[in-house]
Amino acid sequence: MYIIPFSHISIKDVAEVGGKNASLGEMFNQLSSQGIRVPDGFAISASAYKYFLTTNKLEAPLKRILDSLDKKALSNLSEVGRSCRDLISRATMPHDLADAISNEYGQMSKDEQGQCPVAVRSSATAEDLPTASFAGQHESYLNINSAEDVVKACQQCYVSLFYDRAIKYRLDHGFDQMQVFLSAGVQQMVRADIGASGVAFTLEPESGFRNTIYITGIWGLGENIVQGAVEPDEFLVFKPTLAQGFDAILKKKIGKKEKTMLLSQTMIDGRFTLNIETTLDKQAQLTLSDAEVDQLARWCALIETHYGQPMDIEWAKDGVDNKIYIVQARPETVHSQKKRGYARSYHLKSTAKALCRGIPVGKGIVSGRARIINTLKDASRLGQGDIIIADVTNPDWNALLKKAVCIVTNKGGRTSHASIIARELGIPALVGTANATDVIKDGDLITVSCLDAEGGSVYPGRLEWEEHEIDFTAIPSTHTKPMLILAHPDRAFELSFYPNDGVGLLRMEFIISNSILVHPMALVRFDELPEGPDKMKIAELTRAHDDKEEYFIEKLARSVSQVAAAFYPKDVIVRMSDFKTNEYAALLGGTYFEPAEENPMLGFRGASRYYHPRYQDGFRLECEAMKRVREQMGLTNVKLMIPFCRTVEEGRKVVQLMDVFGLKRGYNGLEIYVMCEVPSNVILSEEFARIFDGFSIGSNDLTQLTLGIDRDSTIINGLFDERNAAVTWMLSTAISKAKKAKVKIGLCGQAPSDYPEFARFLVEQNIDSISFNADALIKGIENIHVAEQNISPDNI
Repeated sequence: MYIIPFSHISIKDVAEVGGKNASLGEMFNQLSSQGIRVPDGFAISASAYKYFLTTNKLEAPLKRILDSLDKKALSNLSEVGRSCRDLISRATMPHDLADAISNEYGQMSKDEQGQCPVAVRSSATAEDLPTASFAGQHESYLNINSAEDVVKACQQCYVSLFYDRAIKYRLDHGFDQMQVFLSAGVQQMVRADIGASGVAFTLEPESGFRNTIYITGIWGLGENIVQGAVEPDEFLVFKPTLAQGFDAILKKKIGKKEKTMLLSQTMIDGRFTLNIETTLDKQAQLTLSDAEVDQLARWCALIETHYGQPMDIEWAKDGVDNKIYIVQARPETVHSQKKRGYARSYHLKSTAKALCRGIPVGKGIVSGRARIINTLKDASRLGQGDIIIADVTNPDWNALLKKAVCIVTNKGGRTSHASIIARELGIPALVGTANATDVIKDGDLITVSCLDAEGGSVYPGRLEWEEHEIDFTAIPSTHTKPMLILAHPDRAFELSFYPNDGVGLLRMEFIISNSILVHPMALVRFDELPEGPDKMKIAELTRAHDDKEEYFIEKLARSVSQVAAAFYPKDVIVRMSDFKTNEYAALLGGTYFEPAEENPMLGFRGASRYYHPRYQDGFRLECEAMKRVREQMGLTNVKLMIPFCRTVEEGRKVVQLMDVFGLKRGYNGLEIYVMCEVPSNVILSEEFARIFDGFSIGSNDLTQLTLGIDRDSTIINGLFDERNAAVTWMLSTAISKAKKAKVKIGLCGQAPSDYPEFARFLVEQNIDSISFNADALIKGIENIHVAEQNISPDNI
């Protein structure tokens, strides 16, 4: 059977129609009833391909050519590939097969006055397997409008089976060159050229975190996103709250979307497509509305459930009917194959001024010679262990990329070709740098760091670094809860795999300074700001929000929600902003709202700000964001914490004000904690415990204020020591009083990982939890474990 309609295809038919067509048929038949739209079409079977080879007597010559391949050095790969392609190109499509294809296309187009735009896509029988995706190896042809052109496109798909990259891919993955057959899928075109398109993964593609759906989108046809020619929009959706009906969008990021690929009525460079510059207005718009992201995410979740594994999905939005369609779904082949239970940690020991920055893919630090690669003609200059510097990469480069230890590109996002290949090869990449090929010279020795989740960097020379492998399976469990201290939400998914009992401290102020950038009062009183650079920058940052306050609320809510989702349902304790006046003043618009203080450490900070007229409306925005996270987004594992609360009366005022702003203690399980960092918090612990649900000891400030030491003073900082008897008295007193009041108490700080005896002291006091920075977590857990082993279980 040479022609098989999608309506007669299931996932069991991979051997006959290839992975791509089998998946399309499976979804068309099994998931359409659940609302998922899959464009109809038909498959030209693998049997048809074999018939094509037989009638043209091509099996023997193809085998002879492929057997001549130098499998080790690949010295004749180009010659072998070209000879195979020449054989296929010169062959004739059997008349009865051509007629069958034409007739089936005619059935599709009978209501379209004999013309129905279709896509003709290659679908190999070894394609889209859980262990080998073959993504980008074979060809697709868009906007085919006649039976004659469909037949030609089908034969060109056969030709693409022998692209150099496809031959190399089969060799690398152990496939018999003559036992991989090709089916062509003919599918109704979705007018994404005047709509949008993109890619979705049913896990977070960097960390492999399974509870999210990651969606990218661009204007026009999807080829630009696969090639990495543009920076796409990004959306991140949380599966558990999506299923519960909450607002589950954790992240929305507007990409530049520099190019838009359109359909063309005339052939350009062998294709019926045209790539144009995207207008600035369209670049500033998101490709999907919240409702569309929600719908697409639900479809992705259904597809994943149906297949029972993480999936890599392509979607397209038709610009005519404004409907979204699924045009491809294949198993995700990188993270789904990895074993969990270990991680590699890196630490730069030296630094330099970065040459450029970009979007990090994978994690690691590498050093090597930079090789600027423009085309495959430059391949001979690339040595094993070099770092490829390019504008973009494409599937023809796959054999070349295997020599590299890293890929750096000017263009692209997390779903570009360079990103996908880097993950598959297990090497880091830095994409979307914009200017790597301009600022890096060919032959330069460089170091690429992909450690910072918000952006990786390229440095000149070879920097020094350390790396260690961590075996999580060897980390002991402890009675005292080990928790994390976090500042950057983009690290949350990666760190969620570390042994932990949640987040003991999420620093809100870091999110404000790194992501929001604007002083909250400058948004509340934007119209009152004097004209100038700050007001212009704020206007630009908030251009997508008519309501300036909504900019702050949404950005803060989405950022916190990423962390809450990563550790869900474990507690994530968010500390309300704890900037000092000089730090608030550094935000855009901040100088208009902050007083100048001689000693900001002991000045207008913490709880004192929240009810004061100078900042109360800013605190209102913080509260509205946290209310959104808990109530609209359903992430009730978020708990809140008040810093630097000097007096009991101040504590009452803040809790009452939070109630006014919609955060009622106890409602929907809301717990409100207080930092124990001022001696008054220890002295009056019983009274604070009546107002708050627990304490988190801030050992740095408590030590400074107990000993009267500025630990940043180069003259007396040697006296700063959490192990001082006065400090340990404060700690033991706070812990015992919290226990007596039956409220929780933990500690956030470095000392328990640095000093085993300090960890033992805390364990002896029966503290509930200790929170560590990520780089100190494992050592901290080990110290806790040793302490617990040496203490009677009755005392823990």
